[in-house]
Amino acid sequence: MTRKNLGRATLAALPFMLALLVDLVLYLTVKDRLPDRLAAHFDAGGHPDRYVGHAAYLLALGPVLLVLGALWAFVAVNGKVYGRAHRWFHAGGFAIAAFLGYLLIAVLLVNVDVPGGGPAESFPLRHLAAALGAGAVAGAVGLALSRLVPAPKAPRRDPAGRARIALADGEVAGWVRGIGAWWPPAAVLLFLAAGVVVGREQSWFIGTPLLLLALAAAAFCRPHVTVDRRGLTVSGLLPRPRVRVPLERMEGADSRRVNALCEYGGWGYRVRPERSGVITRSGEAIVISLTSGREFAVTVDDSATGAALLNTLLDRQRTGR
Repeated sequence: MTRKNLGRATLAALPFMLALLVDLVLYLTVKDRLPDRLAAHFDAGGHPDRYVGHAAYLLALGPVLLVLGALWAFVAVNGKVYGRAHRWFHAGGFAIAAFLGYLLIAVLLVNVDVPGGGPAESFPLRHLAAALGAGAVAGAVGLALSRLVPAPKAPRRDPAGRARIALADGEVAGWVRGIGAWWPPAAVLLFLAAGVVVGREQSWFIGTPLLLLALAAAAFCRPHVTVDRRGLTVSGLLPRPRVRVPLERMEGADSRRVNALCEYGGWGYRVRPERSGVITRSGEAIVISLTSGREFAVTVDDSATGAALLNTLLDRQRTGR
């Protein structure tokens, strides 16, 4: 592991290790004042509904924070977190660690010195507000500390090394490819079923928005990608909604594999600090370098052909042919 990667991994794991250390120190400090069984889970009204022994509490405390710390460190090194996303990634780790750490501390505090020597009878909701506040403060600290560790730089390809498609002078070309994914139609059916069930069993006032959401999702459930002289367009069954990236905003295009979760935080139309895109799965994608310094990606089969045609069209535009 390089020195820079070691620094990123250390900063990512640090808040979770600190939270674990503080929780363990507090437990050792107050363990003689705790009942044999701790109230460890509470309902929405703050009343306990689950109890654990000391060993179970410690077995939950350690693995949760250790696993989260290891996950954050792994993504920091291998997750392609570039630019401003690097700073917000570390801020998020500090915020989550502080939020969970405080809640675990609060479980101990409400069980300390309970009259009668039993477990806690309630969990004051002020602790939840305090946990959110601790998360916000820790997130700000993480944001500041992230400046101490350099963010990895997004790979940039030499424009001359990008693939092209040979076209004769005056020859016109276009490329269209459907985006195959199983979950958009499934989401449409889910929204539709939920709207009907809620409308019939509860209220059509609540069910109708779900039906409208199903209709909107249906219009975009089978998207396709078009590359032509206007640039790249992602559209569905209807003319709208659609996403268009004109040639004027592009520096170049590449075909590469993307990770939906690590790079974009999920699936669908995604917007991140350094990139955006229409992401239906992990796999090959057309990744466009924009003149703004950001990237736009769309996951699609045969992405190499689409990217090569975009580079050819960009060359034509720049040379005025």
